[in-house]
Amino acid sequence: ARSHPRESHPSRARRCFKGALHYSDVMNTAALTCFQLSVTDHIAHLVLSRPEAMNTMGPTFWRELDQVLTRLNQSGEARVLVVSSTGKHFSAGMALDVFGGAISMDDATPEGRAAIADLLGGLQATFTRLETLRIPVIAAIQGGCVGGAVDLVTAMCVRYATHDAFFVIQEINIGMVADVGTLQRLPKLVPLAVVKELAYTGRRLPAAKARDYGLVNDVFDTPESCLAAAMQCAKEIVAKPPVAIWGTKQVIHYARDHSVDDALRQMGWVQGAIWSNAHVREAVTAMKTQREAQFPSLAELKGFGAE
Repeated sequence: ARSHPRESHPSRARRCFKGALHYSDVMNTAALTCFQLSVTDHIAHLVLSRPEAMNTMGPTFWRELDQVLTRLNQSGEARVLVVSSTGKHFSAGMALDVFGGAISMDDATPEGRAAIADLLGGLQATFTRLETLRIPVIAAIQGGCVGGAVDLVTAMCVRYATHDAFFVIQEINIGMVADVGTLQRLPKLVPLAVVKELAYTGRRLPAAKARDYGLVNDVFDTPESCLAAAMQCAKEIVAKPPVAIWGTKQVIHYARDHSVDDALRQMGWVQGAIWSNAHVREAVTAMKTQREAQFPSLAELKGFGAE
């Protein structure tokens, strides 16, 4: 079997962005203030970078996250995304001052209350974009993962945590219902009775218990070892055919929400759509010769009417 010619790797050089996002002409948005983004060897690493504010989520956070995810999804350069944080806590969730100014929650009229639903739809869409990203997403969580941060990480594929990490459905503690994805995604990850206990009481869920319940894949002593594990997982994913990883993610998510019969039928459609004899030959040959396999990246997405 003939292996593919070695792919050129413009991403081998590390690209790091705290200011304007420029990676291979893919990122071209305003300067980031809430995140740092780097891409190395097809691994995108997004870091929450406001430890002085406990990485809370204000309007700028949502806007920048939406921009980053849109660009990552359009580009085929990154094959996996790792999300980590800085400081003592992963994130304290939504900034409370948002409710006093940046976000208008008008409950005085039916029109105002209808607008709340539309506003929430926009916030929910950002985390759904994370869940439906064409590439896997891995979280490395340290310290508190509170409120909106639980919404964030439950939209990811794999979660690693430090031993001192904890999860809180904080919304109930401030008089509201969690509304950006936790109550919809968490029941697919842990037993329903556990979700109800956490959602009704606002108690902390320690990392060790989160691992026992299946929310967290593994627990580590330090943020450094936690991030190292996330990066190791990312490296293993990058070594696989990106289109096969894409198909696997599509199938897993569909199976989660559909019957076995429907999911098996969808599996046939996906496999028939993306099957590649060349990819299988390359993977088998690489294993036999003990070399790194080479696979093409996902195609860049260009919107209708894009130049």
